[in-house]
Amino acid sequence: MRFMIIVKATKDSEAEVMPIGPAWEPLFAEMAKYHEELQRAGVLLDASGLQPSSKGWRIKYSGGKRTVIDGPFTEAKELVAGYTLIQVKSREEALEWARRFPNPALTEGEIEVRQLYELDDFGPSEAVERFRKLDLA
Repeated sequence: MRFMIIVKATKDSEAEVMPIGPAWEPLFAEMAKYHEELQRAGVLLDASGLQPSSKGWRIKYSGGKRTVIDGPFTEAKELVAGYTLIQVKSREEALEWARRFPNPALTEGEIEVRQLYELDDFGPSEAVERFRKLDLA
């Protein structure tokens, strides 16, 4: 089972206030230790921070029409600042790892955990088999 631990954006992360300097060092050390523990346990698949929404865009669909909307996007609390992707044996194991995730901000932070769909969650079909051949999971 794969789960994504999603780090919610803050006003600072959206303003591209870089986490540098002595105040941030303990958080970086704690994050490094946590991710090293995930790696040693063999459950870490990927982890990364995302640049602010001002450097991104959205594609809005309306029927067959696509519209590009450039960032920044206004509601920082609805945006993602980073993620950690893990593969574990159960929801309970994912919850235990998530409970250990360091506070991603120096003050108030928030993470969200979501389970990824697996191809086996869908019924058999030609399209599912095409995805299986991509060998992404």
